[in-house]
Amino acid sequence: MEFLFQWPLVINRCFAIAIIFQLSVCAVTLPNNETVPALIVFGDSIVDPGNNNYISTIVKCNFPPYGRDFAGGNRPTGRFSNGLVPSDIIAAKFGVKKILPAYLDPNLQVQDLLTGVSFASGGAGYDPLTSQIASVISLSDQLDMFREYKKKIREAVGEERMTIIMSKSVYIVCIGSDDIANTYTQIPIRRAEYDIPSYTDFMASQASKFLQELYGLGARRIGVIGLPPIGCVPSQRTIAGGIQRACSDSENQAAFLFNTKLVSQMDALKKMFPETRLVYLDIYNPLLYIIQNPAKYGFEVPDKGCCGTGNIEVSILCNRYSLNTCSNSSNYIFWDSYHPTEEAYNVLCSMVVDNKIKDFF
Repeated sequence: MEFLFQWPLVINRCFAIAIIFQLSVCAVTLPNNETVPALIVFGDSIVDPGNNNYISTIVKCNFPPYGRDFAGGNRPTGRFSNGLVPSDIIAAKFGVKKILPAYLDPNLQVQDLLTGVSFASGGAGYDPLTSQIASVISLSDQLDMFREYKKKIREAVGEERMTIIMSKSVYIVCIGSDDIANTYTQIPIRRAEYDIPSYTDFMASQASKFLQELYGLGARRIGVIGLPPIGCVPSQRTIAGGIQRACSDSENQAAFLFNTKLVSQMDALKKMFPETRLVYLDIYNPLLYIIQNPAKYGFEVPDKGCCGTGNIEVSILCNRYSLNTCSNSSNYIFWDSYHPTEEAYNVLCSMVVDNKIKDFF
């Protein structure tokens, strides 16, 4: 049981983006009558629509009660939420499609590939060690999958059309929380090598390297999600928040520090690649504000997840046998102890992405 109880520490919650999504809502009108051919996503469990279903890892959620509200029915697809995740929401917002599939889904057709996929893997991080610990798909491996994906697109539509699709598509990167909350905080190896300032330097350097590689593979419209206030996630309140389950200041400060360095790296890359749209999406301040003012956004419970007790359950610990799972997830900011509800993602969108859409064009 000790292993199972500690395991959630290696599962992610980058808590990222979000864009208002309802199945009946039309896509936004994009600047200059632009169209987005595809949405392509890299990252962790916030934007993993089920890639982890097809790899050998304990970091899975393809079972109830996950997916309890997915697309109007009880469908546990491998998304770490009660319903849709940001990769789906963003695809709809840009007018691409309503649900963004996992690249590893064996049922994908050519048309599915042409309009985009997610390569994200729950438990991954900027630090390669993070993905190793969780036995999930690293950012480097996600790039290799993207190269394979490009080859499939080239075979389907030819080199010229493939190049156009790659350059006009929107790319989203959402990753990094596990690096701080799990790899640095829980694994002695990294703490022996780095203090928080130097570790966040390392993370920011890895982020820059990834973005440069993505640019080299043809990406020109890239949105990067910053880290959330990690210390206010229910699990971190339970682990490090004391009897009152307060937010963990040390983790919040580390996340904030990384975000400042990420912005600096992105500013430098904008100068190196002036024809590229690099858009920073701040999730830290909006999510913190929602947590501090839940009633303003229709939420009643800001410090616990809907699943089970809401204090520690996530992935295999959030299952059909979890006691006291809430009946109305729309009252909760968090679905499990790490990941927001679909309802919370909807609220976050208007604060995070809507006013940034023009920056992609």
